[in-house]
Amino acid sequence: MKENFEQSLKMLLKHEGNYSFHPDDPGGETMKGVTRAVYEQWVGRQVMDGEMKTLTDADVAPIYKTNYWDRIKGDDLPSGLDFAAFDWAVNSGTGRPAKVIQKYISAKQDGAIGPKTLALVAENDPANMIQYLYEQRQKFYERLKTFETFGKGWTRRNQETLKAAMEMTNG
Repeated sequence: MKENFEQSLKMLLKHEGNYSFHPDDPGGETMKGVTRAVYEQWVGRQVMDGEMKTLTDADVAPIYKTNYWDRIKGDDLPSGLDFAAFDWAVNSGTGRPAKVIQKYISAKQDGAIGPKTLALVAENDPANMIQYLYEQRQKFYERLKTFETFGKGWTRRNQETLKAAMEMTNG
């Protein structure tokens, strides 16, 4: 839902944390969940050493809105499903949660949420879709070779996302 972006962003930023540059993280250097590569693409130039550490919530908010929320059609998804899809999109790309939603509603799994997908979503219970996203996300994580390193955090994030998303469906 359109009015959920700010709340969803606030919850997402808690999951993403601040600066990170873990040697086993394929995303590399990140600040507030935004990788150096994504930020460089956003600003259209190479980022100077140390610059990533200075990014603020205001710096990353438009990236999250344009590159993730808008691509998963967060404004048009039911409350709760919007956050569940958004959080997973940021963590694993926009196509993955879109395809899982499309699989649940028996739509063509092209990874792009459009009018046909949204029409089918509207015919389904958001809580059931959120639960399905949670289950598929967890299975996805457990198949990753870095699960041993990052799995505990991913699992906690997935559980927190499920809880918050379900609360949003009832609010």
